[in-house]
Amino acid sequence: MHKQQCSATTKRTPASIIINYSFMADPWIQLKSFTPARIALGRTGTAIPLKEVLQFRMAHAHARDAVYSLADVKTLQDQLSVFQLPVHVLHSSAADRHEYLQRPDKGRKLDESSAQLLTATSSDVAIIIADGLSATAVNKHAVPLLQQLIPLIQGAGMSIAPICLVQQGRVAVGDEVAALLQAKAAIMLIGERPGLSSPDSLGMYLTYRPKVGLTDEARNCISNIREAGLSYEAAAAKTFYLLREAVRLQLSGVQLKDNEHLLS
Repeated sequence: MHKQQCSATTKRTPASIIINYSFMADPWIQLKSFTPARIALGRTGTAIPLKEVLQFRMAHAHARDAVYSLADVKTLQDQLSVFQLPVHVLHSSAADRHEYLQRPDKGRKLDESSAQLLTATSSDVAIIIADGLSATAVNKHAVPLLQQLIPLIQGAGMSIAPICLVQQGRVAVGDEVAALLQAKAAIMLIGERPGLSSPDSLGMYLTYRPKVGLTDEARNCISNIREAGLSYEAAAAKTFYLLREAVRLQLSGVQLKDNEHLLS
């Protein structure tokens, strides 16, 4: 037997290689300045950059924290005292946060002791504040919004029922509260479902002639009230416009159109 001889071929590499890449600008980059949405994240090989992955996880953590946050009732009561209106602290039928998340129906109605606290006032407007799915939003934005809204309501000669704070409450509980107070209209301020860029978004729901059993088409909604969204001043002005129109037309919801732009 004889050994097979192998020969290796050596390739020479030039001492200097000049690589000229021509890059096309990413059109998404310019859009990043207009939205907090996760666009134009870039990539590392076939993966998202580590920095973006960590930021996503942090945003998700903030959203989860908002869902399980609690209304700072004592601080809210202190802040609401500047309006010189009675304040009732109420609770829904959901015993705790776990039951609130598992049983949405219980968040839509008051528990028995809370319902017994409310008596008829025959006011024009009932203002209800509920923690909803983000008590963080309520703690941060409810009172600053009311500082803009309540003077508009009072300046129009409308009477306001006692302000009601509802713990573990959902949107529909505002209808029950306002009905027990016999108010003509209900304004519900509630923490909205957190997003990955908005864990502190506050929503406003307006209902004319509120009563138990109404569904969403009977209400008007203004969403994303926060520093990075709709300003307090703009939200208050829009809410007051809808309130005046609801009282004038005696309706709310899908039948009440936002025609404010036609007035300018």
